[in-house]
Amino acid sequence: MKAHAVCLPFPAQSHIGAMLKLAKLLHHQIGLCITFVNTEFNHRRLLAARGASFTADLPAGSFQFAVIPDGLPPSEPNATQSLASLCEAARYHMAPPFCTLIGDLNSPASSGFPPVSLIVTDGVMKFSADPAGVKFGIPVVELYTVAASFLMVSMKDPLLKDRSFALLDRIGMAGEENRIPGMKNITLSDLPSSMGLPDPDNMILNLMRDVMERMGKASATIIHTFQALEADVMNAFSYMFDTPFYAIGPFHLLTAKIPAVDGGLNRIGCNLWKEDSECLRWLNLQEPRSVLYINFGSIASLTTQQLVEFAMGIAGSNHPFLWIIRPDLVTGSPAAMEALPPEFGEETKGRGFISEWCAQEEVLNHPSVGGFLTHCGWNSVLESLSAGVPMLCWPCGGDQVINSKYVCMEWEAGLEIDQDVKRHGVVSVVREMMGGGEKGKHLMNSAMAWKEKAMAAIGPLGSSSMNLDKLLQHVLSK
Repeated sequence: MKAHAVCLPFPAQSHIGAMLKLAKLLHHQIGLCITFVNTEFNHRRLLAARGASFTADLPAGSFQFAVIPDGLPPSEPNATQSLASLCEAARYHMAPPFCTLIGDLNSPASSGFPPVSLIVTDGVMKFSADPAGVKFGIPVVELYTVAASFLMVSMKDPLLKDRSFALLDRIGMAGEENRIPGMKNITLSDLPSSMGLPDPDNMILNLMRDVMERMGKASATIIHTFQALEADVMNAFSYMFDTPFYAIGPFHLLTAKIPAVDGGLNRIGCNLWKEDSECLRWLNLQEPRSVLYINFGSIASLTTQQLVEFAMGIAGSNHPFLWIIRPDLVTGSPAAMEALPPEFGEETKGRGFISEWCAQEEVLNHPSVGGFLTHCGWNSVLESLSAGVPMLCWPCGGDQVINSKYVCMEWEAGLEIDQDVKRHGVVSVVREMMGGGEKGKHLMNSAMAWKEKAMAAIGPLGSSSMNLDKLLQHVLSK
């Protein structure tokens, strides 16, 4: 009888995408039957974006979607739910319906799938997954869709609960306590000021701290990264935990190796917005490495003033651009496009393309794209490095701050944009990266070097390929 894995992502776009790719790998490599669990809210969005028939591509009898409620009040149907609300759902609302789902899947009257033998959960969803694992005696594997370096920082963070950053800055944060294992150039003083401050009402930070207390207590831990990119931190984890840790990624490069004939796996998508293919045709008309791609991801938001400053900076740079502007990108605005100043359209006529969403992997690998202005979400960072595209980094919070520091300081593949964004600053960094000068060439060469290392990691004897094999052997042994 085949084994059956239930995959539970955190209900946000980037987490769903990473988990779906891992599910495809588990299905393709060892033939696991897969039940992929979305919230009812996100599954409705998926059907709206991809069409009700998208499930027709699913491998019959071995890959299915299931839904559970998130327990949250109704919200805008085509916009990401607030991160705090999603954290509340993960912690307090989704465990009972997930347990019910596992019980239903184990029923002889279920859809022809074998009983559930493995739960693969997003690390942030362990509050929902662990009770089911205990109740039904099913091993749990955890996936972290953020950088290993951010996880290490988050593990160090509880030491700061009773201190203020003002005091730490005043005393210089001297001594070993300032160091973070496996991180040479990042110290506690580099952390965003929101981390470490006790706040009983901050659902996101408090959830993250409690998630870190559970980290490493699953049957195995997967981190979506590759060994060469974060070797020191991954080595530090191996000494800190008894359970196995596997650096496996980039997922999109691994899934690209799945043959097209394998049950339509590669046609199973998960974007919650409808992708615009017209932008790819526009890119075909542009010069090589000439286009600046701009995308702030699926959750980050801007104020109207920040959007205006970015817009006029992009206009003033005189470079071609492809800009993804979600309808909910601007805080408090139902349509972000309406916040763009009229002079922006006048000054950029004929050299820009704006869309609500796109297939980002295809865009970053297009020969016309020469730079990426990004919020530094981890998926975006991995996809940009894997494509050999340097980044302009404007982190909005959370793991993005650490990601940005690594991109710019450790991997030398990007430049930071001042948080108090001003149009003249945007003009300056765009021209510095895209203008063909020495700095821009160095960033491009560094990004291309990381592309080569990412490709090596997913090769037959690459670290990610070998770690995937070790994970599969571990899963089968359970």
